[in-house]
Amino acid sequence: MNLPEAARQALADFAHCPGWEQRARLLMQWGERLEPLEETERCEANRVHGCESTVWLVPGHAGERLSFRASSDARLLRGLLALLLVRVNGLTAAELAAVDVADWFAQLGLARQLSPSRSNGLNAVLQRIRALAADASL
Repeated sequence: MNLPEAARQALADFAHCPGWEQRARLLMQWGERLEPLEETERCEANRVHGCESTVWLVPGHAGERLSFRASSDARLLRGLLALLLVRVNGLTAAELAAVDVADWFAQLGLARQLSPSRSNGLNAVLQRIRALAADASL
C-alpha cells in the first residue's frame, strides 16, 4: 500500500532516533502538530470511548478521501494520535479498512513502548475512525 507523504516523513523522522528518549521527544513534537480543536468540538459526540485518556475525534472528507482531526488531554497520546492520523488521513474507506495499526507503530519503532492500555486506546480510535468512515458511506 502506498503511504501518504506525511506518513513517509514520520518513518524518516523516527528512523533517525536511536533510543526511546529521542523517540518520546519526537513523539511529543509530532503531537504539537495537531490542529487545535475548537471548544465546541470537544464534546461528547466527538469523544472516543475505550481510551483511558480523553480523546476527541472530528471527521471530515473531500470526496472519497477521509480526513480526521483529533486531540487528547495527554501529551504522549497526542503524538500517537498525530502519527495515526498521518497514516490514515487521505485514504478511502476501503484503504482505511486495510490499515494495521500495530504494524504501523512497529515500523516507527514505537511498538514496544505502547502499553496495553495505550495500544487498546489507539485501537479504539481506529475503530471509531472506521465506524465514522462507514457512516459517511463513501
